[in-house]
Amino acid sequence: MEKIIKPVSGFLALLVALVSFVLAAYLFISKGDGITGSIVLIAVLLILLGIFLLKGLIVVNPNHSRICTFFGKYVGTVKENGLLFVNPLYTTIKMSLRLHNMESTRLKVNDKMGNPIEIAAVIVWKVSDTYKAGFEVSDYMEYVKLQSESAVRHLATTCPYDHMEDENASITLRDGADKVNQLLEDELNERLQPAGIIISEARISHLAYSAEIASAMLQRQQATAVVAARHKIVEGAVSMVEMALEQLSKKQIVELDNERKAAMVSNLMVVLCGDKAASPVLNTGTLYN
Repeated sequence: MEKIIKPVSGFLALLVALVSFVLAAYLFISKGDGITGSIVLIAVLLILLGIFLLKGLIVVNPNHSRICTFFGKYVGTVKENGLLFVNPLYTTIKMSLRLHNMESTRLKVNDKMGNPIEIAAVIVWKVSDTYKAGFEVSDYMEYVKLQSESAVRHLATTCPYDHMEDENASITLRDGADKVNQLLEDELNERLQPAGIIISEARISHLAYSAEIASAMLQRQQATAVVAARHKIVEGAVSMVEMALEQLSKKQIVELDNERKAAMVSNLMVVLCGDKAASPVLNTGTLYN
């Protein structure tokens, strides 16, 4: 469990150390050849005192910390900023508390339906518990990297790429957007909790079919888009034909028998659903000739 310690300001210790060095130098210089053993001892003690005090000085920058141990025992973590003085016998370890950006490598993995895809993610994380990050895992930076790639791989295997593969899927990698990112963030927080790491943001940065099936999947997507477009066109054309017949009948512009209605419907459907502009043929005779 992380413990926060608040050491005293280091400016007083720095001042005492400097005075000790000055006094030691003064004793050596002022006595000259008449220096005695007791003076030498005092001067040496003053130098040792100065060195001892300097060793206890630490500088903690903003959003950084120092983990303190005493002969292998965890004492606490210093998160206060500035020049500080701790027990000179403490061993300190620097640890950043800033946000870190990491982009996972592009992983080649099979999605839920077994299709090979390429996927990568951008992850923003920071250390929340310095004790866990420093002592629960051997290398918390490497731990974050490996667990992040594992989480991205697991996410890809639990969701289909899109709805073409699984029409009943509630979440797909391609269309899930915020839901997919939230799933990834939740799994990362669960995996990295033992190391005292929290995830601020996790987002899919790259998603594509693998090269060996990309061309076939593109053709399939294009075909699906064409079918969907044709469906809309036909639906609209039928509505327009229905409206035309209704208006002609309502305003009594022309009376059409069933055979002529069928011909009109056929012509309108060809015009409205054709890929190219229609080339009209003008009838200079009567409607029936």
